Amino acid sequence: MARALKVFSYSDGFHSWTVATPSRAKALEAWGVTRDLFKDGSAVEAPEGPDREAALKAPGELIERGLSVDIGRVEKTRAPKAERRRGPSAKDRARVELLEEELAELDAAQAGQTKTLEARRAELEREAEALARSQSKAREALKAKLKAARAKLN
Repeated sequence: MARALKVFSYSDGFHSWTVATPSRAKALEAWGVTRDLFKDGSAVEAPEGPDREAALKAPGELIERGLSVDIGRVEKTRAPKAERRRGPSAKDRARVELLEEELAELDAAQAGQTKTLEARRAELEREAEALARSQSKAREALKAKLKAARAKLN
């Protein structure tokens, strides 16, 4: 058994669109919108009137009425075509490729800088170890001399 038709109405302030469909989702589809107009109150179940009568005579077809232009004129119309998304332009793709190349160059340069810094760090660590050994050796020699001098005091 077919579902009973309900009549829904939506207005943008300049025009009013009315459609007779079994559900709100079908009404949104007929209007060509994806946003839930019922949620924010932009669309409602249509009250009695000429728009409702015209919609019930042509289920599934949009009935349009001008609110500020062509006032009172009721006629069948088509839903606005949904805007198709276009792919990226050649200019946008070229820009992305250029930025990807710049990023690769930056990565290579930074890797070289990091390698140079790591080499300097390793050299400094070797110098620090040599200095520590040298200082330790000098300290031990001085401690030995101090020990000998103290021994002569006793």
